[in-house]
Order: sequence, then C-alpha cells, then structure tokens
Amino acid sequence: MEQIQPIKKGHRKLSKVEILKRFIFITIGSILMGVGLELFLVPNNLLDGGIVGIAIILSHLTNLKLGIFIFLLNIPFFFLGYKQIGKTFTISTIYAITVLSITTAYLHHIEPFIRETFLVTIFGGAIIGLGVGLVIRYGGSLDGSEISAILISSKAPFSVGEIVMLINFFIFTAAGFVFNWESAMFSVIAYFIASKMIDVTVQGFDESKAVWIISDTYRDIGEAINDRLGRGVTYLNGEGAYTGEDKKVLFCVITRLEESKLKDIVTEIDNTAFLSIGDVSEVKGGRFKKREIH
Repeated sequence: MEQIQPIKKGHRKLSKVEILKRFIFITIGSILMGVGLELFLVPNNLLDGGIVGIAIILSHLTNLKLGIFIFLLNIPFFFLGYKQIGKTFTISTIYAITVLSITTAYLHHIEPFIRETFLVTIFGGAIIGLGVGLVIRYGGSLDGSEISAILISSKAPFSVGEIVMLINFFIFTAAGFVFNWESAMFSVIAYFIASKMIDVTVQGFDESKAVWIISDTYRDIGEAINDRLGRGVTYLNGEGAYTGEDKKVLFCVITRLEESKLKDIVTEIDNTAFLSIGDVSEVKGGRFKKREIH
C-alpha cells in the first residue's frame, strides 16, 4: 500500500536562483533610493516620509551623514520586523538599509544633476518610489514606519494606513519649520509620486481584474468568454439570501484591456446579469494564461 507523504508545514527554503534574484533587485532598489535622495531631494531641502524623513531632518540639523541616521533609526525596526514578519524579511531589510546607507554616503558629495525644484520633485519621487517598490516586491523594506504602524494598529483603533499618514503629517509639518513651508509642500508632492510609483512597481503594469457574474444564462456567457476572450471560467454554487434560490456564479480573471469586451459579451447575452469587476494585484498558478482565440 502506497504511503501518503505528510505535507511539510515549515518554511520553504529559497533556491539559489531565487536568492540571487532577490539579492540583485534589492541591491538595485536600495541604490535607486539613495540616488533619489542624495542627487534629487536632499540637496534641494526636500524629504521623504517615514523614518527616512526623520533622518533627513536630523542630518540637516547636525551636519552628520544621512546614512548614519537611516541605519541607526531603523535598528529597532529590525527586531520588530523579525517578530512581525519573519527572519527572511529581516535579513533582506538589514541588507537593503545597509546598501542604502552606503549609497547615500558615497553620493553625498556628488553635485546633483538638476536644481529645478519642480523637476526634482517629480523625478526624485519617481526614482525613490521605483527603488522602494523593488525592495518591497522582493521581500524587504527601506523604512521602519510601516512596521511600527503594524504593531500600533494591533493595539489602537487605527488602520496601518491611518497611522502612517499621521506619522508623515508630523514629519512634513516639522520640515516646514526646519526648512521652509514651500519645501514641505513640495516634499508632500514627492512623497505622493513615490507612493504611486511603489504601487505600480509592486503590482506591475499588467493589472488583472477579477470578474463575478450571476445570470440564468451563465453557461452561454461562460462559453462566450472562453471562445471570444480565450479566458477560462469557473462555475461556483451560490444561494440567494432573500429568495433562497440556487444560483450559479461565474468567476474569471481578465486583464484591464479585456474589460470592455467582457462587458459587451455579458450585455449581449443577458443585459440583466449581475456583473462585478474588481482589481487584482497578482495572479499566479491555475490556468490564467490566455488561450489563443484566432
């Protein structure tokens, strides 16, 4: 009789290729953030949010190197990250912040490329966002404020996003007094651009959409989606809460470019069908790969 092997519940070991890939992209991300800080924001008295923002203010007040403060201020969050997220995350974060600190020290005396505040704000924010996004995507972090927000949110009636926003409000307000209010306002814009760039980098440009459809002609719609879009569909069993009737729920995942065509398909077959479409940040496994339709 064949023995069933027990499922291993421990942590999966990363392969050498995965470790190398993680190492390369975390290095690139950390260097990019250092470039964004030292060649764009810092020389123009602009700052990022979070721990890095506090480090920029302290560096300005004490004339000590920015990299020293970035590393020292993040030390407590190495331990918090280990408790909250795990060992691999902590190692990746320590490495990322070390590379960032070294990069800022190396670039500190290099003359910045641009002095125009508006261009510095846009490109500095975009470069920092790209760097931070790469580090997050490959399992690390360059700022301890979100780790502290996770810890605080577990003991306070505020979400992680609300706590991060509150922390940054005080940081940018302090920047107004330390530098000037124009710098503080441009810093907020740079931070906003960076946050959007982080989202794009982490989630990717090829956004997917999750689709739920409820219709009595579910099978016709499913076949049409399969034939005309080349997407696989799944039929789920549902029950109406009010009527108690059994219903079939059609589920599929598409790209945003296919959204308009899918709506046309559903409306053409059943213009009274219930249709819900939501964003999906990542899709893996299964049969998501598009089938040829021509």
